[in-house]
Amino acid sequence: MKNDLRERRERAGLSQADLGAEVGVTRQTINSIERERYDPSLELAFELAAFFDCHIEDIFDPAGV
Repeated sequence: MKNDLRERRERAGLSQADLGAEVGVTRQTINSIERERYDPSLELAFELAAFFDCHIEDIFDPAGV
């Protein structure tokens, strides 16, 4: 699924490991989401949206599948 997670993470000055720790997943999970090789669970998508104070649709574009 298309997403702008990498851009948001970099703007926040976070490493993949830092963001993973904030939302309770590994660096590898964040990497896989950013590379569009893994679609997060709904729970993780909500965690990421809450962390970045936005809507899930602001990060993930279901139409860009």
